[in-house]
Amino acid sequence: MPDFARFRAKHGPLEDQSALAQSSILHVDMDAFFVSVELLERPELRGKPVVVGGRPDQRGVVSAASYEARKYGIHSAMPLRTAGRLCPHAVFLDGHHEKYGEWSDRVVTILAKFSPIVEMVSIDEAYLDLSGTERLHGPPLAAADKLLRTITQTTALPCSAGLATTRLVAKVASDQAKPRGLVWVPAGSEQRFLAPLPVRKIPGIGEVTERALRAMGIETVQQIAAVPQEKLETIFGQWGTALYRKARGGDSYEFVIDAEPKSISHNHTFGEDTEDSNALGAMLSHLSQKACKRLREAGLATRILTLTIRYAGFETHTRSKTLGEPTRLDTDIFAVFQELFRVHRDPRRKIRLLGVSLSGLTHGNEQLDLLDAERRARLEKLTSAADRLRDRFGFSKVQFGGSLLRDGPDHNGADS
Repeated sequence: MPDFARFRAKHGPLEDQSALAQSSILHVDMDAFFVSVELLERPELRGKPVVVGGRPDQRGVVSAASYEARKYGIHSAMPLRTAGRLCPHAVFLDGHHEKYGEWSDRVVTILAKFSPIVEMVSIDEAYLDLSGTERLHGPPLAAADKLLRTITQTTALPCSAGLATTRLVAKVASDQAKPRGLVWVPAGSEQRFLAPLPVRKIPGIGEVTERALRAMGIETVQQIAAVPQEKLETIFGQWGTALYRKARGGDSYEFVIDAEPKSISHNHTFGEDTEDSNALGAMLSHLSQKACKRLREAGLATRILTLTIRYAGFETHTRSKTLGEPTRLDTDIFAVFQELFRVHRDPRRKIRLLGVSLSGLTHGNEQLDLLDAERRARLEKLTSAADRLRDRFGFSKVQFGGSLLRDGPDHNGADS
């Protein structure tokens, strides 16, 4: 896996950017990712309006919609019932987030071969810094083209990308490239590229800002750029400063390696509120195992375990326990979550969401005083073997017994 990165803000005027800047920031975005993964197993649905997220008579929202469904006005985060009214003949599918995570991991593995610096901003999009990779993959534009072709040839999943000097322009470019396209914005042409676009194409501009700009007679990015910075700041405050920069294609971010997470968490929203102890226990085990695997992949151990329970009505409770010594073993961590759940769950109420979080992360030794050496060695060997099998066959194919139900745990909700 690559060194993951985040962006750190830089300060100073836009003009301070180097004149030698190159278009080396690549934004890769998988096209209708959840739908595309489902179509790998359901190719007969290609060309049809497909909605992922649940049935049209369920509560909940759309997770993804095919481009054919989008023609009817369906989009992600829309209530499923609304999507059903807009396109009654659409094919509605339950989500399988474990499967999407596995395909995302395969894409990340490909991204890591093209750059040592990758920032995954969501399960289906990433930023890469291609500067310094010319000797391996050629100029950034050639590398970007090769990368997209590799993803499609290896996974059969469609994707698009934008290549530019800044993160903002690269993201806008990838959006313009969809579906299955690549847009390159050469250094120095950022403002010209953005000028004719509607203001909503700029990341961060939502309905409220759009209405305020329209009240000023502004509908395109070029019109924002024509407004003096002082006027934008008077109307929008600090956001006005950002608008001034964004309209010119600038952002104030740089890559900085930050490979170690501060916490690791997973949660699951059930398709229907449930009080089924077997289903709840199985899901708790499943979430715990996912978090533990990520913990070991990062070479870390945890001391602070936090359980989240959200009941019907959205009332949410969190309970934590701090261990005497850090651990990375599934048996130890799941036992704590089981105890937290047993003690703090209200059995009279139905549960909407379960979540687990590992924090207090460290490279230190793991609870050497609690396990004898022989048993510890066996457990370490077991977890290592399980992790290798999961990497090869997928996480869902190798599970410890606690997460298994006769019919499998309910995966209709959001699991992230």
